[in-house]
Amino acid sequence: MTTLQQRSGPRPGVSRRMPHTQLDQQPDPGGVVTELARRIFDRLPDGVQIAPSGISVPGARALVLDDDTPTGPPEAFLVGREFAHLHPVPDSSLHLTLTPADVEAATAAGWAEPHPAVATGQVPPTVVMVYAPRTVAEIDVVADLVYRSHRFASTPVTTITNREGR
Repeated sequence: MTTLQQRSGPRPGVSRRMPHTQLDQQPDPGGVVTELARRIFDRLPDGVQIAPSGISVPGARALVLDDDTPTGPPEAFLVGREFAHLHPVPDSSLHLTLTPADVEAATAAGWAEPHPAVATGQVPPTVVMVYAPRTVAEIDVVADLVYRSHRFASTPVTTITNREGR
């Protein structure tokens, strides 16, 4: 992953119990949230559907791979074929999966943090909370992280063969 621009300001407050939610620095629900949803839900690549989240709070909208779309590794999913979900207002943060390199970059730049269940081994270290964008300018970074999550979820794991081709 290329280096992400540093997110300005302190990280938002988040709950440490379930549900894992963003507690402050939420965006304007009429402007930023609407544009974020448009960017991630209205420009779906082939093989992705919008569905209620299979693991999040009521009202969370999820991105789910179709049954006939090839998948990446199991750690590229939150539950079933769901690889990302957007929490309803006022929270507006997202949970999604990223490659280990993308997790490191997004966390170091202040855009994401590991899900608390990573520490207990309940979910893989690929599961993160991406903070809600506060401005229209921040939507670019958040949307890019969602697109990276899709790539992780939809890129099949290559089978490694030995030198004899077996």
